[in-house]
Amino acid sequence: MKQQLVERELTEQGPGRGPARQGRRSVTVNLAESPLTWLHARGHLSDTDLAAGERLRMDWEAAQFAPGITMRWDPVRTRGGAGGLDPTERQVAARARFNGAIGAAGPGLSDILWRVVCAGEAVPDAERALAWPARSGKLVLRFALARVADFYRIG
Repeated sequence: MKQQLVERELTEQGPGRGPARQGRRSVTVNLAESPLTWLHARGHLSDTDLAAGERLRMDWEAAQFAPGITMRWDPVRTRGGAGGLDPTERQVAARARFNGAIGAAGPGLSDILWRVVCAGEAVPDAERALAWPARSGKLVLRFALARVADFYRIG
């Protein structure tokens, strides 16, 4: 797959949506890296599905559910951050949103949702891991993303 590298402004919550402004810290993001972006580029997901999946992944990353393999070197802040929340409160809020979205998807749909959106697995790999028939994952993923979009009020 061809890389789609885009320069994004680096914020406290991670890479922003828009291009980096001059004089600000930035990071290069590969848009083709996400399985959701791959599916969207080929017409398998709608814009609403993609937005819901990206929002879920942002909450998963902000909640810091991914395993940490090194020491944290984040500076200790004593004052509130954006929106009056300190980093711990933002993490707790992201965890609550993530758990709410997964709960809204339901027990049968949350498996494929987590594997593809959060863990970054390809849909065929997720189908094999879940012992599902071939080509069923895209359909089930779309159902799950529709429920997540309703939870986040997207679309």
